Amino acid sequence: MEDKNSEAINQLNKRKTLRKSIKQIYFEYCSNTSIHGIQYFGERRPSIEKLFWLCVFLASIYCCSNLIHCVYVKWNETPVIVSFSEKSTPVWSIPFPAITICSETKRVPREGFSYGKFLQDLQEHVETRRHFQAKNLSRVELEELRTLLHICNPQLIKQGTPNLSSDLIDYFSVLERIQPEFNRYFYFCKWFSHFGECDELFTRTYTNEGICFTFNGLNATDLYREDTVQHQRTVSHNTSKYNIILKRPFKWSLQNGFSLDSGIKTYPARVLGAGSRAGFFIALQSFRQEVDYACRGPIQGFKVSLHSPDDVPQVSNQFVRIPMGKEVVIAVKPNMITTSSGIAEYPPQRRQCFLENERRLRFFKVYTQSNCVLECLTNLTLAKCGCVKFSMPRTLEMPICAENKIFCYDRAEDILLMREFRQGLKEFPLNYLGTTECNCLPACTSLVYNTEISHGNFDLEDMLKATANTSFYEDFPGSQMSRLSVYFKEHQFITSKRSELYGITDFLANCGGIFGLFMGFSILSLVELLYHISLRLWSNMRHLTPS
Repeated sequence: MEDKNSEAINQLNKRKTLRKSIKQIYFEYCSNTSIHGIQYFGERRPSIEKLFWLCVFLASIYCCSNLIHCVYVKWNETPVIVSFSEKSTPVWSIPFPAITICSETKRVPREGFSYGKFLQDLQEHVETRRHFQAKNLSRVELEELRTLLHICNPQLIKQGTPNLSSDLIDYFSVLERIQPEFNRYFYFCKWFSHFGECDELFTRTYTNEGICFTFNGLNATDLYREDTVQHQRTVSHNTSKYNIILKRPFKWSLQNGFSLDSGIKTYPARVLGAGSRAGFFIALQSFRQEVDYACRGPIQGFKVSLHSPDDVPQVSNQFVRIPMGKEVVIAVKPNMITTSSGIAEYPPQRRQCFLENERRLRFFKVYTQSNCVLECLTNLTLAKCGCVKFSMPRTLEMPICAENKIFCYDRAEDILLMREFRQGLKEFPLNYLGTTECNCLPACTSLVYNTEISHGNFDLEDMLKATANTSFYEDFPGSQMSRLSVYFKEHQFITSKRSELYGITDFLANCGGIFGLFMGFSILSLVELLYHISLRLWSNMRHLTPS
C-alpha cells in the first residue's frame, strides 16, 4: 500500500515539475524572443492589452500567409522567362536554312494517259456506286495513277473510294520512275565556289508532296532511327553519295552549335556573312507542255520550304510559292531561342520545353517540335486507319495506306488538331500549355527562319531575244524559267534566352523578407523556438527534479 502511494506521489511531482518547467520556458521565451509582439504575452499586463497584441499578431500571420501564397504561385507557375540575350550572335555560328523544293509537275504527261480522266471516272464511281474498271491501263500505268492519287490532291478523294487493286505498291520506286528529270528542272545553282549543276548540293527527300529535293538538310541516317524505312532506304540506295555537303563530318547540334574545329566547310553548311553574295542561288525551270493541271490545279511552279536542318520538311503546311517566270528573293532573319543551365532543374511542364535527349521520339534521333508532331500524326493515323501514308516515318511492319484509306488519313490531321485543341483548352486557365497526348512542347533550344519575300518578273524570252540567243529554246522547248535567291539579311542577330525568372533562392529570399517585415522572423528565430521547447525545457526539468 505504501509503495502505491509513493508511486502516485512521484507521478504527481513529475507533472508539477513539467508544468512548472513549461511555464518557466514560456516566460523566458516571451521575454527573449526576436519575434515582434511576443514579449507582451509574457508580461503582467491587463487582459485588454494582451487581446490587442494577439489580434495584431494574428493579423500579421494572415498577411504573411497571403503574401507568401502569392509568391509561391509566381514561383510555381512562372519560373522561366524568355528575354533578349546580352549580345548579338553572328550568322556564321548557326547553319544556313535547309531549303526543300518541290516541283508542282509530278510526272511528265503521256499520250492517252490522263490523270484527270482517271480521277473523274473514279469520282463518278463513288457517287453512283457502280463497279469501277480501269480500262486500257497496263499494270505499270495503274500503279502510277494509284500513286498520283496520294500526292496530287488527296483532299479531293471522297469517302468510299475503293481499293483499285490488291497489288502492293512501292510508292517510292514509282515516284522515282515518273518524276521529271532533275537536271532539267533544277537548271543552275550557286553556292560558295560551286557554280553549275545542282545534283551535288541537293538530296532526294520523300514528303507528303511526293519526291522533293533538299539543300542543307540532315541526311536521313542522321535524322531517322535505324529501324525506319527512310533510314534503311537511304543506306541501301546511297541517295546522298553525290552530295558534297553530306560528305563532311557531322559536328553540329542545335543545343551546342558547331564544334570549335568545324572550319568553314561544315555539315550542315553555314555562310560567312549576310547579303546575296554570301547566300544561295538557283535557277528553276518548268515546261508548259509538261504541266498537268488536273493533278495540282491552276497554280503551277514550285513550292519552297525553309526550315531548320534537323526538321523534316512539311511542305504542304509551310511553304513559299515560286511561280513560273518570276524571280523570288528571300531575305532570312533567324529567330533563335537558347537556354541557360539554371532551368534544367525544372520539370518540362514548368519550363515549357524539352532539353536535348529529354524527350525520346520513336522514329527520329533528333527532337524538334515539328518532328514530334509528325510522329504523333503518324501514330494517330495508324490507330484510326490501320495504316500510314507512304511518306510518314514508319517501320517495315507498319502497313501503308492504299487509295481506299486516303480519305481517312487526310482527315486524321484535322482530328489531331481538334484533339490537341480540346486537351490544351482544359489546361488553359493554368497559363501554360498543359500535357496532351502528343506531348510536343518546343525544344528548349530552337531555331526558326523568318523571311522577307520580294519578287519580280523574270523575262527570259525578252533577254534571249536581246542577246540573239536562239539555241536555248531549241534545247529546252516550252521552258519557263524562275529564279530563287536566299540569304541572311543581317550579319548579326539578337537571340532570345530562356532563363530562370524566379528560383528557389528568390522564393526563400522573398519569404524571409515578408516574415521579417511583418513579424521580425528569421531562421535563427525558428532555431530559438526549437531550442526552448526541446533542449532548454529538458535542461530546466533536470534542475527542478529533486535528486
